[in-house]
Amino acid sequence: MTTARPTQLSAAEARRIALRAQGFLGAPDRRSGVRGILRHLGAVQLDTISVLARSHELVPYARLGAVGRRAVENAYWKSPAEGPASPPHAFEYWSHAACILPIEEWPHFAFRRRAYRNRPQWHHELPDGVYDQVIKQLRAEGPLTATELGGAKKTSDWWDWSGTKVAVERALMYGEVVCVERRGWKRVYDLAERAVPADLLREEPSDAECLLRLVRLAGRSLGVGTRADIADYHRLKAEQVDAVIADSGLVPVTVEGWGKVAWADPAALETPPRGRHRTTLLSPFDSLIWERARTERIFGFTHRLEAYVPKPKRVYGYFAMPVLAGGRLVGRVDPAREGRTLVARQVTLEGPKAVPAVAQALIEAASWVDCTNVRVERVDAPELREPLTRELTRALA
Repeated sequence: MTTARPTQLSAAEARRIALRAQGFLGAPDRRSGVRGILRHLGAVQLDTISVLARSHELVPYARLGAVGRRAVENAYWKSPAEGPASPPHAFEYWSHAACILPIEEWPHFAFRRRAYRNRPQWHHELPDGVYDQVIKQLRAEGPLTATELGGAKKTSDWWDWSGTKVAVERALMYGEVVCVERRGWKRVYDLAERAVPADLLREEPSDAECLLRLVRLAGRSLGVGTRADIADYHRLKAEQVDAVIADSGLVPVTVEGWGKVAWADPAALETPPRGRHRTTLLSPFDSLIWERARTERIFGFTHRLEAYVPKPKRVYGYFAMPVLAGGRLVGRVDPAREGRTLVARQVTLEGPKAVPAVAQALIEAASWVDCTNVRVERVDAPELREPLTRELTRALA
């Protein structure tokens, strides 16, 4: 006898389903490691900001704990030590934003590559002849960085791309070029025909097939979400989701307090989410919280990245990282590093009960980045500064 799947979820049930789907509830699959996390999430967002670490490092750390940072890099990108014949594990492309994606999903972004090829206008002008020259150079010399191709910028301004950089990025969007490797923080560009496994390169699914796959993946990665949540995961349009969601296998449900129809991964409804909750600092670009409206709806927690906000107008700090504990967001920490000291420049706590969890998250993060001390500079609730300091001192003793 099979048990009927629920079609109505409480807010707490939806929150636990989302946490399990994102890898924060229950024991993580450590055997599959960082690559398993990438396949499970479907996309890991990239960003240039590095305070505690870069965001793509923080994502597996948040789920697996203190996995080695070099191991994280090796898991994502193909290294020269693996040899030219070894297949890549991932590629970079535009999904939720600039993301690392599992290499097996290469065919399912064909719809976006086609759209880029048909795009009538671009922000950067492509000089005559440069595109063909870049492709010719890659074919002759093998994988190259933008610098090796002739330079990434015309001036010191970050946005002032050289013609070569414009051309190779355009080729990446078109899918003629792919990035499956980084050297330092530099993309290494190669011809897709050489880097992408032949069986994946041959696949050319229709737009509808691509959208169906990405909607299914988003539903699985979210556990449960509104149409807007599902669309946002890989930055699809609402009408694109509408066109395929009935055939996606996702199940319509209602969630207490959401006010909108939601869709759930049927596998997520089979068994109630149980297990240990992770306590950790979260990157603002983590897929659990990267969409502000969803974060507010699920956690009752308003968060905004303030790195691009003028300093006098910041409320929580330059790179405030939400603290997850017990399946809830219980505070924020704006971190920095000074030698072997992790500095909590600003700490915001949701209440006294959050103190042990925030201390635990800080201690673990410090150990992960080889810091031996934690210093708290400011606590928004002054009466909680001493309890937090005491908890950190006890844990570090």
